[in-house]
Amino acid sequence: MESFHLLPDVEPRSSARFSRYSTQRIALALAALGLLTACEQNSFVPPSPPTVEVAQPVQKAITRYLEATGNTAPIKTVDLVARVQGVLQSINYKDGTFVKEGTTLFTIEPETYKLKLDQAQASEAGLQALLKQTEAEFKRQSDLVSKQFASQATFEQATAARDSAQANLQQAQVSTKIAAVNYGYTNVTAPFDGIVTAHLVSVGELVGAASPTQLATIVQLDPIYVNFNVSEQDVLRIRAEAVRKGLKPTDLLSIPIEVGLQTETGYPHVGKLDYAAPTVNQSTGTLAVRGVLPNENRVLLPGYFVRVRVPVDESAKALLVPDVALGSDQAGRYVLAVNKDDVVEQRKVEAGPLDGNLRVIEKGLAPEDRVVIAGILRAIPGQKVNPKVQTIEQPRASAN
Repeated sequence: MESFHLLPDVEPRSSARFSRYSTQRIALALAALGLLTACEQNSFVPPSPPTVEVAQPVQKAITRYLEATGNTAPIKTVDLVARVQGVLQSINYKDGTFVKEGTTLFTIEPETYKLKLDQAQASEAGLQALLKQTEAEFKRQSDLVSKQFASQATFEQATAARDSAQANLQQAQVSTKIAAVNYGYTNVTAPFDGIVTAHLVSVGELVGAASPTQLATIVQLDPIYVNFNVSEQDVLRIRAEAVRKGLKPTDLLSIPIEVGLQTETGYPHVGKLDYAAPTVNQSTGTLAVRGVLPNENRVLLPGYFVRVRVPVDESAKALLVPDVALGSDQAGRYVLAVNKDDVVEQRKVEAGPLDGNLRVIEKGLAPEDRVVIAGILRAIPGQKVNPKVQTIEQPRASAN
């Protein structure tokens, strides 16, 4: 009987234990199935497109320039020489100073040439007196011959004496002028306003003995020339633009030019074209051109290398983008633009001159194009981007 009561007690406990074990296995299986299901639903999510800054090109009126490198040259430079022989008596200026036209710079032994002038003037005065005497005799003999009181031979002698006196007087007058000129050469004066270089001779030296002796050099600095060369292509472009505007060849000489030194910003010196060679140099393919500029403060010295630009034409609606937005490859210059689908495209462009930090785009862009101006390394042609529209800052007016 005891065993009969024990059996029912054992079976319920085993069955409960089995039930709990089965429940745990089922829970683990369901959890594993959930994990497998979650793994099957976890697919690859691509990263979001990179962000770049884009902007439409700036539209503004610009002036296109022909740019070149030139050098300055004096308008006038003259070697001061001794044109008469003598001892240099004085130097009447300080080396390197500015002098006015007519200023006496050197004096060369004037006493000798003053005496020669006095001698020539005295000789002229004597011949003038002789001419008066011979003219009086000529008139007297002419009256006597007309009244038949003198012979024809006597009249002819009086005529010859008068003519000889006139010729001698003319010769004496020429000698007087030569003596006066030589006396004037004893004072070497400035032929124009300018700066005189250091003297090449000293007081007491004999100058002009065998040939004219150079004493110094005078240079005019205001105004000043700027010489530069223009390529044959630029010449053709300028001439075509002149024809389009109806300009005459003489009108080209009134075109302004702007000049800047290597250490200056912009082009602060303004002048105008002065000369253009009539032919193109076949060996270099360039045309020699010259401009003239005022130089009151003598900032420009002869021999300087300068930057030159000449306005060629004007464009009312030029397109400009930041210069940093341009790239280059073997095919040339390009910019990266974002189309309507936010996909990057590479646009081949023809770049023009700089205007501040902006570059003129001659060809290859439209006003509505969105150009990548920042984040260029993240913009890959053919791939999508997240464009952030910006506005390009307008450049300030360029300094002259």
